[in-house]
Amino acid sequence: MTTETQAAPAVLPRAFGWIMLSAMLAFLVNAVLKFWFGFPGTGSILSGGGVLSALQWAIYIGLAVVALMLVLRSRDLTLRADAERVTAINTFLVRAAFWTVLLVGLGDAIVSFLRVNGSLEGIVGPDLAGDLGRSQFRGLYFHTPLIVLGIVIAAVTRSLGFIWLTLLVVIAELLIVFSRFVFSYEQAFMADLVRFWYGALFLFASAYTLYEDGHVRVDLLYASMRREARGRTNAWGSMLLGASLCWTILIVGFGSSSSIIVGPILVFEVTQSGFGMYVKYFMAGFLAVFAVTMMFQFVAQFFEAVADRRGEPGARETHADMM
Repeated sequence: MTTETQAAPAVLPRAFGWIMLSAMLAFLVNAVLKFWFGFPGTGSILSGGGVLSALQWAIYIGLAVVALMLVLRSRDLTLRADAERVTAINTFLVRAAFWTVLLVGLGDAIVSFLRVNGSLEGIVGPDLAGDLGRSQFRGLYFHTPLIVLGIVIAAVTRSLGFIWLTLLVVIAELLIVFSRFVFSYEQAFMADLVRFWYGALFLFASAYTLYEDGHVRVDLLYASMRREARGRTNAWGSMLLGASLCWTILIVGFGSSSSIIVGPILVFEVTQSGFGMYVKYFMAGFLAVFAVTMMFQFVAQFFEAVADRRGEPGARETHADMM
């Protein structure tokens, strides 16, 4: 490979990656329009979908054009710089998800504690206490403001991140141990809080682990490869295996109104434990967060891998490399 080829702008792989992300964004926007606002969906354009279906197709086309224009306007930007931009966006998404599950978990646990001990009516009144006992009301009017607040906090602070969920899980588990064996007190919402935060930790940490190349590898060839050969392997693997996995989760999860992601969220599904936390539908949404954040990180890995294949300087040293 010549020096001229290495120094040439990598417009094609950058365009491919950003169009992939734009397609994912368009897919999610159309899913919201279809299941929450009654749009017919892109598949109905030939069967009477009309203007609304055409508008949904226009979202795909428009976002792809915007992505392509942004790449062409910054054609001198390197692949590694673009990978940093994608990772920065993904970092914000994961940070917003962390603050959301932190606030929703604490808030819902407090409401559940007050309900199970009969103190909620005395604080908010019987009418609001009754409304907070309905999952639709609690999800729409209590969880939603906490979600917005979590996103705002993530936009203005970088002091905490999902890694702190590890400590929160330990604290929540310790509270169960002390309350059970010291005070002989335990309620369903306490275990729900542990599962809620643990599920978030497991799924939100996946993108960071991929960024640090910390996933366990079982191979005989990869460790002995040169950086260029690793770049080729990672480029193909991130798209053929990684991105396809993310698309599978999104397509199956948003396939219909009864699918594994959309179904629980539409009805604000809860567990059958009575006075437990009302966050089961939230945990279905964790799968969507996992797919979205992993897609972003796979695209960033794709950019880094192509840069390695082209022999571009400035390769980032991951945790696995340091080990």
